[in-house]
Amino acid sequence: MKLIVGFGNPGERFANNRQNIGFKVIDILANNENIEVRIKKKKSIIGRGKILKNDIVLLKPQTFITLIGESVLYIASFLRINVKDIICIVEDPSLELGELRVDYIESNLNHIGVESMAVALKSGKFAKVRVGVSACPEGVSMDDYLLQDFTLEENLLLIDILNKAEQAVRMLVTNKIEDVQDRYNPEGAPKIKKRQVKATHIDHRKAQVNG
Repeated sequence: MKLIVGFGNPGERFANNRQNIGFKVIDILANNENIEVRIKKKKSIIGRGKILKNDIVLLKPQTFITLIGESVLYIASFLRINVKDIICIVEDPSLELGELRVDYIESNLNHIGVESMAVALKSGKFAKVRVGVSACPEGVSMDDYLLQDFTLEENLLLIDILNKAEQAVRMLVTNKIEDVQDRYNPEGAPKIKKRQVKATHIDHRKAQVNG
């Protein structure tokens, strides 16, 4: 079973904010798979369904971004979902609008919601689908920028961006994460360096003399 967490803040006034792009991806997944995301659990709204016969849980935390870990921990514990089977969808102002990256163990993403999850779960080993929302303009605080609505021009591009993010999530449900990274990350999946073991040469002649 996979737990898919969309990042966002609850309430209509936040619905089209840049920071709520994770909620929007959850809505598209729910619509396409005919999943009702309306079951209320502690600090959460969830829906259960399947993607190609794989069990999934869609989660829209109701804690606000800063405390998102509380919601994720409760649902993951309640449903006995492993950390490695959690996928989060998060806005990323370090990427241009429409760019997308998939992180797992290695990540340079600095995000208070991801940090909240990692602290609550006592592990950061969950998939992170980073959806670009463009850089914060000069003279605007990051908090204010992420709570701004998308512009009219950006809204014209948004459906394609959301569909791209949805496809990445679908692929994470049914494929190895390295395959997803190879598809969506320009640098591909991180190459894990194997530990080099230095070969030890045994001088058999000395061994015979000493024997």
